Amino acid sequence: MPAASSTHLVLIPSFNPGRKVLETVRAARAQWTPVWVVVDGSTDGSADWLRELAAQDTGLRVIVQPSNQGKGAAVLAGLELAAREGFTHALTMDSDGQHPSELIPRFMQASQNAPAAMVLGVPIFGAEAPRLRVLGRKISNGWANLETLGMGIGDSLYGFRVYPIAPLARVMRGQRFMRRFDFDPEAAVRLCWAGVRPVNLPAPVRYFTPEEGGVSHFKYLRDNTLLTWMHTRLFLGFLCRLPLLLWRSLLGRG
Repeated sequence: MPAASSTHLVLIPSFNPGRKVLETVRAARAQWTPVWVVVDGSTDGSADWLRELAAQDTGLRVIVQPSNQGKGAAVLAGLELAAREGFTHALTMDSDGQHPSELIPRFMQASQNAPAAMVLGVPIFGAEAPRLRVLGRKISNGWANLETLGMGIGDSLYGFRVYPIAPLARVMRGQRFMRRFDFDPEAAVRLCWAGVRPVNLPAPVRYFTPEEGGVSHFKYLRDNTLLTWMHTRLFLGFLCRLPLLLWRSLLGRG
């Protein structure tokens, strides 16, 4: 197992992922120490499975939320605890095996090279990726880059990324949104507004079939409605910040 980092940890929010979570966590642990899993009120028995795994692995920590509060809320709970224990950066990844654990060291190194930045994964899709999902994210990416005056968000929705903890926690505490499926795109936009620049790295994404143990909680109507409301809010916020963003853009070009 790799030596423990005192600054960077892997943070995995998890809600009813099925047995795939064990494979995901073991793969992450093979690449990094420590790995924390925040179980967001799961009812599929995964909290018990993970506790059993953690009992045999000091590099794994399991934090169990009593009820389902959403991905963003689970990440925030992990961030606040990590900050209290002296960590400065967190790599977030999904618990369902879609994200490439083998790239954890590369993303962590990029973060260590540019600690003030956020390192965003840009997905490389396989042939199995749902076409509607692939096309739909282009709309969200377009809005995100408009709302940041093209600061360079390579992908707004991909959750495999490294965040500097302090600015992200500060942004999240400052408003009541970013607690559910809207977390990833809103985090990228609001951190850009806060002056945290994005560094983009390509990363494959894998969609598993139910027969392969894949579990999806994406609801097309519900989650796209949430994203639409989120981008409406962000665009209004963008208009309020436009003079500052224009000035920052001009200074950057200068």
